[in-house]
Amino acid sequence: MKNNIFFKYNSNVEPTDGCILVSEPHLPDNNFDRTVILLCKHDEEGSFGFVLNRKSTVSLEELMKDAEGIEVPVYIGGPVEQNTLHFVHKDETLTDAELVNDSFYWGGDFDLLLRWLHDKIIDKDSVRFFLGYSGWGKGQLMEEIKENSWIVIEPKSNELIFTDGGSDDMWKNILEDMGGRYSMYSKYPEDPSLN
Repeated sequence: MKNNIFFKYNSNVEPTDGCILVSEPHLPDNNFDRTVILLCKHDEEGSFGFVLNRKSTVSLEELMKDAEGIEVPVYIGGPVEQNTLHFVHKDETLTDAELVNDSFYWGGDFDLLLRWLHDKIIDKDSVRFFLGYSGWGKGQLMEEIKENSWIVIEPKSNELIFTDGGSDDMWKNILEDMGGRYSMYSKYPEDPSLN
């Protein structure tokens, strides 16, 4: 993923579990064009996470018979294994959940989660569902960051993760909030040849 030399971020934020990746304005890979990614795991073996701002056309109850009555959106987590369902949540008591950072978890007992959602034991706004995921092999993400394909940020809270990210404005709003040159990047047209 090589991109325009103009976008030199020289990010001094190292990617860690729970950080956010914001794509540069003209990433050549359509899977990640103007995406905001929640990085759930990053170590020497590789990295994976979920796209926060690509809502699918189906809700959880439309996707699964067992989820009837649970009307929550499902997002396209990335191009890898889009036939798999993943979720992140805030509930520390869910069996088999993996702590990502101090404020949220990945996965866990899905059947139990569905029961809790049906019984309103857990708030549906504290869970995000994804079809597929975004993955990088050993050293791949670090190489893309060096090429300025991604801006790495530490979220101020987990509110960003659990807000409705279906809006195309999430990518733009994050850059605007960062201010300075990042605010300028947010205004770049999707097709620079039309400018």
